[in-house]
Amino acid sequence: MELNNFTDFVNILLASGFSIGGGNGEGIYAIVNYDWLSTPPGTPVVWHTGDPETDPWEWRIRVLQERGDIAYSKCFFKKSGYITREFYPYFLALRRGGRELGDEYADGLISSHAKRIYETVREHGDLPLHGIKTLGGFARDGKSKFDAALTELQMRLYLTICGTCRRRNARGEEYGWDTTVFRTTERFWEATDVFALAEELDEAEAYGAIRERVLKLNPSAEEKKIRKFAYGR
Repeated sequence: MELNNFTDFVNILLASGFSIGGGNGEGIYAIVNYDWLSTPPGTPVVWHTGDPETDPWEWRIRVLQERGDIAYSKCFFKKSGYITREFYPYFLALRRGGRELGDEYADGLISSHAKRIYETVREHGDLPLHGIKTLGGFARDGKSKFDAALTELQMRLYLTICGTCRRRNARGEEYGWDTTVFRTTERFWEATDVFALAEELDEAEAYGAIRERVLKLNPSAEEKKIRKFAYGR
């Protein structure tokens, strides 16, 4: 299937089940397998033009605004990626195994920063980055730990991106650049059976489904990379 616009991208993604976001440097699978600064001659798909039909950078948020069956976040190799509703239960079964964040924190598997971020978003609902930092009481000098914890939560499928917004001044006027907004995965998929399906899967079944699809999309993918892709670690 040719990739010429946003509709093509969505159709390919739904057929694939997942895709790494910004190229296939890890040797798994990426729909948009182009360099960030240039694309092959003749294709209308070009990065960072601002065109919502042909700019893959715009597609990240557009899928979240227009669809309810595709998630986007830093979910693969600590990099951006897409997972469809069809495949999300398989990744959930492997990454979380039916456990709650509190259980994993008690076992030392989740950092204290990650726990505080997650609880802040769960309590207040969808929050932009600056909102999480303010409401969670994160100091400016702890940026590296904050960023690592936010990635940790996305990789373990506790938080996902739900859109973008801009800051507002005292008069309610928007200013500055767009900032990412986060939502708990439970809320993101609350109108679906994604979590219920994940609970019915055992580890072997979940991994087998992901592995089979990866090898269908990329027969040369290495087993070690497939496991890291599926388990997130």
